[in-house]
Amino acid sequence: MFDPSSLPFDVDAMLAGLRPWVECESPTFESARVDAMMDLAARDFALAGARIERIAGRMGLGGCLRAQFPHAREGERGVLVLGHFDTVHPVGTLGPLPFRRDGDICFGPGICDMKGGDFLALEAMRQLQRAGVETPLPVTFLFVSDEEIGSPSTRDLIEAEGARAAYVLVPEPGGPDNRVVTGRYAIARYNLETTGRPSHAGATLAQGRSAIREMAKRIVEIESMTGPDCTFSVGVVRGGQWVNCVSTVCTAEALSMAKRQSDLDAGVDRMLALSGVRDEVAFRVTRGVTRPVWEPDARTLALHAHAEKLARAMNLALPHGSAGGGSDGNFTGAMGVPTLDGLGAIGGGIHTLEEHILVRSLVERGRLMAGLLATLDTGVA
Repeated sequence: MFDPSSLPFDVDAMLAGLRPWVECESPTFESARVDAMMDLAARDFALAGARIERIAGRMGLGGCLRAQFPHAREGERGVLVLGHFDTVHPVGTLGPLPFRRDGDICFGPGICDMKGGDFLALEAMRQLQRAGVETPLPVTFLFVSDEEIGSPSTRDLIEAEGARAAYVLVPEPGGPDNRVVTGRYAIARYNLETTGRPSHAGATLAQGRSAIREMAKRIVEIESMTGPDCTFSVGVVRGGQWVNCVSTVCTAEALSMAKRQSDLDAGVDRMLALSGVRDEVAFRVTRGVTRPVWEPDARTLALHAHAEKLARAMNLALPHGSAGGGSDGNFTGAMGVPTLDGLGAIGGGIHTLEEHILVRSLVERGRLMAGLLATLDTGVA
């Protein structure tokens, strides 16, 4: 089997190439900034010899990038490397969280989730090209713009590309013990709204019915539904306009997650059943985007076994398992396409002002990705 240990990955060069990506802040709802990030990546992929296709965004979100490397078996099912360039960090996060290296740790917004993984996948292709190694199967990279909000505008594109692939590799962050992901929980999102009755908060307080007060009660009720089979959480709340007015409308966003699709479906039913009127305040629950459960099948486990042999040759363990937290691997895995997720950089503090990667993981995971691209052929899984 091909040994990627001999590939001369240069960690300093990788950090230098990754830095402009991290410093191009690209929160999901800032479509122009996401598109600017796609421009940066498109140039790097074009320099590496890929054919670039930009796919216009919709729903007010940014566009996507498809990069395909020329191959003798073009048109056959190949390897899809699936990533995203949107982040949860608002513009200005570079102030409190600048790109900086401290020994084996490198910080920056989105560096772990998942620009570090996207970049090391590109570097893996460049290393193979420099070594004169042709991949057995054609390789396509697809980067989407809205993964952090559940991929509402790109799910159809992801599934269409997945249907044309023999294997899907997802460089989302790896686990702290070098763990990769072979399954993910099902996830549903919800939009919540309470509608009350306004009044002057000083002169006629008793005449009002506060939408914020009722939403606060509902949040406690929703989160108390969490059990071993399904979790419920509320992560966004918006309400009120003037402190001297009893609030008329309050909105929120909630999430539920389960290991089994049947448990998620039961959780969805419980959430939707909460709609109604209480204490003269209307409460409405509508369902948002959903990620299907991805349970590992024999072909995904065979793909992991193949990756594990490569890791063992580099003296690395490669444990695996299902994970909470969704990714676009949910979609391709649920379709039955052999999918290996969590192949990106290893780090921590994801979605916080401590987000970072372990610098050494860029090389270790880059070599693993190169090994997969260089050895995956039909019949592996």
